[in-house]
Amino acid sequence: MTRVWQWNRPVTVREVLEDLQKERSIAYTTVMTVMDNLHQKGWVRREVEGRAYRYTAVSTRAAYSAALMNEAWSTSDNPAAALVAFFGMMSAEQRDALEDAMRVVQRTDPVAEPAAEAEPAPEPAGEAAGEVVGEPAAEPAAGPAEGAGGPEGPGR
Repeated sequence: MTRVWQWNRPVTVREVLEDLQKERSIAYTTVMTVMDNLHQKGWVRREVEGRAYRYTAVSTRAAYSAALMNEAWSTSDNPAAALVAFFGMMSAEQRDALEDAMRVVQRTDPVAEPAAEAEPAPEPAGEAAGEVVGEPAAEPAAGPAEGAGGPEGPGR
């Protein structure tokens, strides 16, 4: 799948084989079997061109990664804890990418209301009762989850 995603165009078994053979010895039938399995599982579609098939990815690598993350998260018995642990494993670059992605989602989500456009909250009436007014609420400390760490990504 890596080759199909990287090239982002219809590919033949021969093209994938020749590229893989630059790295290691592999048989045509092995690549053909893998491509057929990917087709049977719905990962690629194929069209006949002459005596060969041309294979095209059904979805992007990003969509595949998102589906994996969603599946793992949705099967957790404690989704919030799973997210905290996941965020704790992230590098600074990954956290930056997450923040960028959240900005994109918030811009395209008609329900999300940016903080700058929100109406100001009314002044609390508790000042006379000894409450502190205008102080921001303390935020919980954010840090990596205990035992966090692990692979930087798939080794494929």
